[in-house]
Amino acid sequence: MSTRNPLPFDPIARAAEIWAERVGPSTTMAAVTSVMRVQQILQSAVDNALRPHNLTFARYEALVLLTFSKRGSLPMRVMGDRLQLHPTSVTNIVDRLEQDRLVRRMPHPTDRRTTLVEITEDGRDLMKKATEAVTEIDFGLRGITERQTQQLTELLGKVRHAAGDF
Repeated sequence: MSTRNPLPFDPIARAAEIWAERVGPSTTMAAVTSVMRVQQILQSAVDNALRPHNLTFARYEALVLLTFSKRGSLPMRVMGDRLQLHPTSVTNIVDRLEQDRLVRRMPHPTDRRTTLVEITEDGRDLMKKATEAVTEIDFGLRGITERQTQQLTELLGKVRHAAGDF
């Protein structure tokens, strides 16, 4: 929820009107601008929920990914693929999680070139607490129904697929 006073009008709708008058069709501009603004709103809500747990969304996602794995560990390369992050970003995330004793690096049992990242019990405990915090606020997604949330996910999935995300 925003801490500042809301505007008495929708600035994106107003921008779309002006765009249509001066540039041309504004449907795509309004949709993209709305998605970008909602991303900011959701990011702020999730950050606020995770901050007391000393987590960013990226570190939280990594902990969730590790708890979802069968053995509680994954190769760093696989983490990067699943989280869709550059290897340097994965390294930075793992460094921070390791400093906080939430994960540990381990050698792969059969491939000396591969490093595994394993979640610790502290990591599992923190992931559960952080999950309670983000689910309590519905990840910041407010104002739409469960069915609309499913439709939104489906529509955004189509955009992601068209962009080659999966």
